[in-house]
Amino acid sequence: MNPIDKLTEIFSRFPGIGPRQARRFVFFLLREGADSRAAIIRSIGELSSEIIQCEECMRFFSRQGTLIACSICSNIERDRTKLMIVSRDSDLDAVEKSGAFPGLYFVLGGSIPILEKKPERRIRKDALLSRIEKLAELREIILALNATADGENTEVYLRSLLDSNATERKIEISVLGRGLSSGLEIEYSDPDTLKNALKNRSH
Repeated sequence: MNPIDKLTEIFSRFPGIGPRQARRFVFFLLREGADSRAAIIRSIGELSSEIIQCEECMRFFSRQGTLIACSICSNIERDRTKLMIVSRDSDLDAVEKSGAFPGLYFVLGGSIPILEKKPERRIRKDALLSRIEKLAELREIILALNATADGENTEVYLRSLLDSNATERKIEISVLGRGLSSGLEIEYSDPDTLKNALKNRSH
């Protein structure tokens, strides 16, 4: 396989990118010239050396000294009675930009397809349970998942996983209000829609 085909295959693995679009990316890079390609290579290298994963919420963040927790988790002013569970880092970013949520987060790392027989392989189940256990002040868990079939299936799984512990600790489990249209992904929601969805969340 030549370098063009190899890179096309790599780009094809990106979410929402098909083989034809992936190939256009490759030819764009070739037209851009050596300096642009070198800059991209450096940036990819910096992902490994400068970006780490928060040990609390599992989001990726820029390394700052010896910190192992991101700026959100280490901020003592955040509301530690509320934990929002999202599928991806991009969902967390979208909620943060809305400015509507003062609490903490956990990034699942994906969602659970309807026919998945081993759902624990699709999400960070053990890390989530550990995160919840450590939050002694926790009073509400917000399931902020996409308004899609996979998102709803993930919600059902999480409720079954968390219900007994939540009941024992008197923690409410809520979901975003349907300010989110059916089929809409949180990442692409505008700030006002997210604010309404948070304000109108149901228990």
